[in-house]
Amino acid sequence: LHPPAMSRRVVRQSKFRHVFGQPVKADQMYEDIRVSKVTCDSSFCAVNPKFVAIIVESGGGGAFIVLPLAKTGRVDKNHPLVTGHTAPVLDIDWCPHNDNVIASASEDTTVMVWQIPDYVPVRNITEPVVTLEGHSKRVGIISWHPTARNVLLSAGCDNLVILWNVGTGEMLLVLEDMHTDLIYNVGWNRNGSLLVTTCKDKKVRVIDPRKQQVVAEKAKPHDGARPIRAIFVADGKIFTTGFSKMSERQLGLWDLNNFEEPIALQEMDTSNGVLLPFYDPDSSIVYLCGKGDSSIRYFEITDEAPYVHYLNTYSSKEPQRGMGFMPKRGLDVSKCEIARFFKLHERKCEPIVMTVPRKSDLFQDDLYPDTPGPEPALEADEWLSGKDAEPILISLRDGYVPIKNRELKVVKKNILDNKPPPGRRHSHSTCDPNFSRPALEEVLEEIRALKEMVQAQEKRISDLEDKLCQFTNGTD
Repeated sequence: LHPPAMSRRVVRQSKFRHVFGQPVKADQMYEDIRVSKVTCDSSFCAVNPKFVAIIVESGGGGAFIVLPLAKTGRVDKNHPLVTGHTAPVLDIDWCPHNDNVIASASEDTTVMVWQIPDYVPVRNITEPVVTLEGHSKRVGIISWHPTARNVLLSAGCDNLVILWNVGTGEMLLVLEDMHTDLIYNVGWNRNGSLLVTTCKDKKVRVIDPRKQQVVAEKAKPHDGARPIRAIFVADGKIFTTGFSKMSERQLGLWDLNNFEEPIALQEMDTSNGVLLPFYDPDSSIVYLCGKGDSSIRYFEITDEAPYVHYLNTYSSKEPQRGMGFMPKRGLDVSKCEIARFFKLHERKCEPIVMTVPRKSDLFQDDLYPDTPGPEPALEADEWLSGKDAEPILISLRDGYVPIKNRELKVVKKNILDNKPPPGRRHSHSTCDPNFSRPALEEVLEEIRALKEMVQAQEKRISDLEDKLCQFTNGTD
């Protein structure tokens, strides 16, 4: 053999070549959950180091269920749900800076933000902390800003992207006239300075949301007509999944500075499920989960040709209805776990653990570089004014212990302020002009006190139920 052919046979060195996936034992699954049957390409599941949340079927309105991670096994059919939407829930996303806060987007055109208590509530949670109203059609996509506190993005079927300050309930920015058709997906880059979107008009756009302008775009990164997905990967590159003219599934890697030609473009297979990409920046691995597929394929992205290196496929017998992806700080570092998926079936949720085989029990620092922690790097107004900040990183050397319940405080601006902010006219109030401010304060104070009382009672009932459980278990 002459040298070039030889060199092709050299096995590429990578610590992730032997990553393998396995499902957890049967008693570690979440059983008897009626997973939503809504047809949309959302992942239907969101997880963090404390909870797993799953969009479920619900009569009249829309709901999702939130389970503490440790609450595996059969889910009681009376387990409380989060119900407040008047039509199906289409997307859910945990706040990266507060593990007790989750946002939901719905067909009812609203986005709601919820505070989830650490204890299991007795009744359904029906009161969001804040409702965000601004879309005129259903809202299929939500995504929290990776580094700025309380900044949430939503994208609706009105082709609008709206950025909100959840802490005040206000719209920060509305990105209109950018998408001519249905938006398929929206993703932030690592520091939240740019967005990448895919759209039914077959374009991938990179948007600077604060300048409200498209800074780069690529028409037809994949020639096929079916939906495209795009995410930012390291160094500002963009990874896409889509379909060829012959309906083969493809993946692509693109450089923002030269959007014309792909760095890599690979054909995969002829299945018709849209491939949802999940990316781990710490290992530079992208996992592809097709809706309706029964496998997860994963690839390592590097600076050497062919740039997107196939690692392996986790295969199972049953197709996935949706998929949750655990943030790095929720993984078990003592078991060399580098990713954990929460695969939705029709009636259950099955965690799948991705592991790098290692002989040593010591902490493997090469697998676990410092990773984004729960502290935001910026406040919403700092970000809006043009500041950028990288995520605040934490070490996983001793594992991560979730922080106790933190309240999300919402301070509605302009409603109770004595004077309007400079440069803004008073919005006309529909209140009775004779209804004085002190009287309003009094009513609000009373509502606050009642809320606290109800919460205290809920907790008391919950504690008593726990005691009763222990008591009945003890007498068995």
